[in-house]
Amino acid sequence: MKDKIILILSGGMDSFTLLHYALDQGYHVDCITFDYGQRHIKEIECARLICKENNLTNLLIEIANVESIFAKSALTSNEIEMPHGSYQAESMQTTIVPNRNMLFISHAIAYAISQNIDRVWYGAHAGDHFIYPDCRPEFLSAMNAVAQKCHTFPISVEAPFLNFTKAEIIKKGIELGVDYSKTWTCYEGKELACGQCGSCNERLEAFALNNSIDPLLYKN
Repeated sequence: MKDKIILILSGGMDSFTLLHYALDQGYHVDCITFDYGQRHIKEIECARLICKENNLTNLLIEIANVESIFAKSALTSNEIEMPHGSYQAESMQTTIVPNRNMLFISHAIAYAISQNIDRVWYGAHAGDHFIYPDCRPEFLSAMNAVAQKCHTFPISVEAPFLNFTKAEIIKKGIELGVDYSKTWTCYEGKELACGQCGSCNERLEAFALNNSIDPLLYKN
């Protein structure tokens, strides 16, 4: 068996695929999931269930009490209309959750240290670079530099899919036999996926580019 890693698992497609990739590579994985007051809280249940199926540790960290910090994001505030369309659209700026990945990674590093584990993985990918600063290569490089110095032993922060498109992640997941019906992507967080928000659009496009049908149920 390879090294142990801490994997930030949201319950969405990217981290879900990353988990399967890590297991396929022979890593021992402990997962950490965050409740930060997101509308799409259904993803947390997806994370819990996949960890239960694979007999994996899934530590749930509730940081929803910092909701006031995130109040200007459409992902956490019902007062802000969820933008529809492509991730390239200017309106998608409202889906930025300020400093979210830095908070997540900091918690994950602390958890890793407590478990004497020196690697943290998260699911940033190339499709996120345009909108989200904390998914860009320069952010990962800076976080990694800090993680190397924050404890008595260095921590490595890694994003194995950093240069993958969403379609390439789906392709990898299909190769690994990932059941994407067990993931949640829609930012609206309602009973059925909306099929219109940026996250749904990117997901549907990725399946189409792989000549595959998304098994998730949609409203329309």
